[in-house]
Amino acid sequence: MHISTHAAVEPRRKSGGGYLFLPKRWARGKVLKWLRRTHGWIGLWGASLGLLFGGSGILLNHHEVMKIPAAKVEKTEVQLALPEPLPADPQALAAWLGHAVKLNPRHAKILRESAKTVTWNGVSVEQPPRWQVTLRTPRQSVQAEYWPGNRFVTVKRGAGNVFSLLTNLHKGVGMNVGWVLLADTLASGLIVLSLTGILLWTRLHGTRLAAAGLGLGSLGLAITLAWQALGG
Repeated sequence: MHISTHAAVEPRRKSGGGYLFLPKRWARGKVLKWLRRTHGWIGLWGASLGLLFGGSGILLNHHEVMKIPAAKVEKTEVQLALPEPLPADPQALAAWLGHAVKLNPRHAKILRESAKTVTWNGVSVEQPPRWQVTLRTPRQSVQAEYWPGNRFVTVKRGAGNVFSLLTNLHKGVGMNVGWVLLADTLASGLIVLSLTGILLWTRLHGTRLAAAGLGLGSLGLAITLAWQALGG
């Protein structure tokens, strides 16, 4: 008769685990199902926009420090004759400019400077009034500089490449209110994804200390780098 000398071994329990930041009464079917669905659907909504903003964000982050020459703008400058009668105010100049370059002047940026005294080579001279009108789209910008009374206006035009277009879309340059609100939904979605992601992540094995260390570590690194950039 053979008698086994091996003692019964209990199954090894997994250490940690559980939803660390959820009360036990919430770590159940309905709440977890709502969290997963919210996280999934909002992630799907922002997936395409996330690719656009993520890619253009990389270009913006590297443009200054690493000098990635991806976004380029071709600039030209011409003088155009104004029709009679001459523009009576900057709004009239904006309307004419929009018609001339085939851009909508509705959201034109207008700068109006009054006459003033300036010093040039130690001599005080009277500078006449100056109007500046800027029309922008994600692809191009047009700026008109005009000294009231002249029959010509100086027009500066900048046309960007595809990468310039992407960065302008990222910053909302030349876009309407609809695009800004759409971008706001992505930003709001990222906040919700962060919160639901933290709650769902804690289902992985780990402790509250590890979770807090990982989250606070990334935040601390961001604050440190920002402080160094500000000269702190």
